Amino acid sequence: MIEILVSFFLLVGAAFALIGSWGLVHLPDFYLRLHGPTKATTLGVGGMIIGSVIYFSSHGETLSLHELLVTLFLFITAPVSAHMLAKAALHLQLRSEERTRNRNDV
Repeated sequence: MIEILVSFFLLVGAAFALIGSWGLVHLPDFYLRLHGPTKATTLGVGGMIIGSVIYFSSHGETLSLHELLVTLFLFITAPVSAHMLAKAALHLQLRSEERTRNRNDV
């Protein structure tokens, strides 16, 4: 039963990471590409780490806290770095697609 649960989290995490990577490559401008690694890939890595926590906690005597610390660090740093990248792009006035602009700005 544990192997099924671990496999589920690994597959869901891998699917999110794949979708995030696809978005990073195929979306047209910087602002849209920023969502791939910060949203979907973060969830993907989180899902894989949850699978790792379940596996190592079930095969050891204690709860595996190393992976929980990695997850906490990932979920704190990914939004902060995305915010800093977006602010730098706005400061540099990077070109964006027409459809991503706010309708009030046009």
